[in-house]
Amino acid sequence: MQAIPTTLPDVLMLEPRVFGDERGFFMESFHAGRFAELSGCSTPMVQDNHSRSVRGVLRGLHYQLPPMAQGKLVRVVSGEIYDVAVDIRRGSKTFGQWVGVSLSAENRRQLWVPPGFAHGFCVTSDTADVIYKVTAYYSPEHDRGIRWNDPAIGIAWPLDLPPQLSGKDEKAPLLQDAEVF
Repeated sequence: MQAIPTTLPDVLMLEPRVFGDERGFFMESFHAGRFAELSGCSTPMVQDNHSRSVRGVLRGLHYQLPPMAQGKLVRVVSGEIYDVAVDIRRGSKTFGQWVGVSLSAENRRQLWVPPGFAHGFCVTSDTADVIYKVTAYYSPEHDRGIRWNDPAIGIAWPLDLPPQLSGKDEKAPLLQDAEVF
């Protein structure tokens, strides 16, 4: 596995070594020691989440506050998404900045979204199955969100039509009004 830096420090794209032949392929999708070495995160992954969504669904921007802040290692096992991380650490030089990458079953890349970043994605294929590991358990009382289309952030989502959103995501506050790190 190799780490590919993004425009935001601490957010990394991880690319596994894939061994393929006429039978198919094999890859190691997660190795705790190698992940810690590449990301600097030695916190154990405690939960796996799996979502399936159709084209045009947008999930996010989600995060949890301390002490239940989550780091997320995101990958796609079917389809394709545009995956986004937003720095929500008030003291950071990159506060309010975002990075977006394409993750797909075909490219097999993963995105490491550390604690202190909001995360969201939109589905760009007919359907997508997204699996992500997290460093803290889901905690409803620490769960927060930021509006997906906050003009102060200015994410360039690759959408042709208005996205399909959850009620929670429709009502999320702007970054300036959100409880952040």
